[in-house]
Amino acid sequence: MTDRYWNRHTLGCPPQLHPWLHDHGSLTRRIQQRCQKFSVQVLSQGLQRIPYDEAALLRIAPRELAHVREVLLLADGNPVVFAHSVVAAKHLRGAWADLGKLGNRSLGSMLFTHPLVKRNALHFKLLSASNPLQCNQSTTPAWARRSVFTLQNAPLLVTEVFLPDILELGGT
Repeated sequence: MTDRYWNRHTLGCPPQLHPWLHDHGSLTRRIQQRCQKFSVQVLSQGLQRIPYDEAALLRIAPRELAHVREVLLLADGNPVVFAHSVVAAKHLRGAWADLGKLGNRSLGSMLFTHPLVKRNALHFKLLSASNPLQCNQSTTPAWARRSVFTLQNAPLLVTEVFLPDILELGGT
C-alpha cells in the first residue's frame, strides 16, 4: 500500500538532518552511539481509534481499535525524538505480543534484533507545529519519518518525529 499523505523525498529538509531521516538502521542505536545516557520515557500506551491514513496502512477498518504507544527518546536527558507506534489490536495476541512487555525499553530494541521483522520504505513529512504527532514537544515545524514493519504478515506502523535537540548529537 502506498502512503499518499507522506513523501518519498525530503525536499527542503536541512542537510544536517538528512543522515537521521534516511538511516534504515536502528534509530535507538544511532542515538546511543552519540550520547552518554539514552532513555525512553513512555508518554502513553493503550487502545484507541487512529486516523484514517494509519488505518489504511495497517489494513484495518477505520473504526477498529489499535494499540498506540507514544514515547520520547532522550539523549542525556534531552528529548530528541517523539516516537508513535501503532498496531492492530488483534495482532497483540499474535505476532506483536511482545509489544506490551516493552516498558521503558525502545521498540527498536525489539525490531532490529528479531530476524523475521521486515521494514518497508521510509516516508517523510514536515509536520506543522500544531500537528498532533508533535505531542507539544516543539513550537516549530519538525521533520518526521514513518515506515511499516511486518512480522508474520502483521503490519506495525512506526512514526518518528525529530525534535530540535537531535541536531546537537551530530548527523554523521
